[in-house]
Amino acid sequence: MGVREGFGEIYGTAPEGVWAAPGRVNLIGEYTDFNEGFVMPLALPHTAVAAVSRRTDGVLRLHSADIEGPVVELHVDELQPLTNTSWAAYPAGVVWVLREAGHPITGADVHLSSTVPTGAGLSSSAALEVVIALALNDLYGLGLTGPELARIAQRAENDFVGVPCGIMDQMASACATDGYALHLDCRDLSLRQIPFDLASQGLTLLVVDTRVKHALGDGAYAERRAGCEEGARQLGVSHLRDVAYEDLDSALARLSDERVRRYVRHVVSDDHRVEQVVRLLDAGGARAIGPVLTDGHLSLRDDLRISCPELDLVVDTANAAGALGARMTGGGFGGSAIVLTEASDTDTITKAIEEAFAAAGFTAPRVFPAVPSAGARRLS
Repeated sequence: MGVREGFGEIYGTAPEGVWAAPGRVNLIGEYTDFNEGFVMPLALPHTAVAAVSRRTDGVLRLHSADIEGPVVELHVDELQPLTNTSWAAYPAGVVWVLREAGHPITGADVHLSSTVPTGAGLSSSAALEVVIALALNDLYGLGLTGPELARIAQRAENDFVGVPCGIMDQMASACATDGYALHLDCRDLSLRQIPFDLASQGLTLLVVDTRVKHALGDGAYAERRAGCEEGARQLGVSHLRDVAYEDLDSALARLSDERVRRYVRHVVSDDHRVEQVVRLLDAGGARAIGPVLTDGHLSLRDDLRISCPELDLVVDTANAAGALGARMTGGGFGGSAIVLTEASDTDTITKAIEEAFAAAGFTAPRVFPAVPSAGARRLS
């Protein structure tokens, strides 16, 4: 059953419209966004879809086709940050942020369904936030731009849900373009669409969902963010973005804390890797980005220390089986990895990963191609 039909069954009337917002996979640039650095995500075909109608009585009713349970009923003037730990906190947080910003949101009926894997590091929460923000923007005629909607969605996750994420996930969901990767400057939100049509070059980018669940709210993410902020403070800059790659060695020599030093080294070098990938893709050299991806994984594993045995196994197995490069993607401690491969080698590498997981006694991974897809949009 589609969300339009589901909405009618739950609320007894047709919705005013249906919207979609995608999950994302990040090609390169991890933990750089809250350091005001650079990232390069692309939207996936997997989306959160919402059927929505306005209400005028201050009631917000939320229902998900994917989660067992009744309709969640809230009142928009009673929404309070950090009080709801269920899935409903994400859409409710968007309503709260919009109202805090002075937008006259007087309630809504919402029915949701999502194909974005949860806990896989593919931004299922950002897709949920962005689709609600876009729907309310359209229904209430708010006139907000894609980047503005992304900021609202990010604030919902930061201030209402309580996860200190950067802006990358929401920007990818709101602003990505079919067939392109998004080169985003997280300082001023300037963006450039980079052509990323791998199929025309005989290449495939695989996503390998390890099925190891991770949660950014568990403290490890916040600890690393705090460590990065401490590094910036000790180096006398507002954000690590301001440390030039050429000056990295001298900057590291000024840091006494080994943990902070590792975090700084990762962030500054990953910003540099984003710039490397941009140059290679601009020159038509998609194959040449493979080693950069693998270097990124080693940095995440050894300096940021957010990998896990399953992610390392994907990268090591894929590269041994002939991949051009591979790395974990997303917040870490589980989730997904990406593998760049010749299209002709896709089946061989997929089989090698599946066999390696079976031999290690791990849960079978989910493997699918990452096809650069469209950002948030109205469907009907």
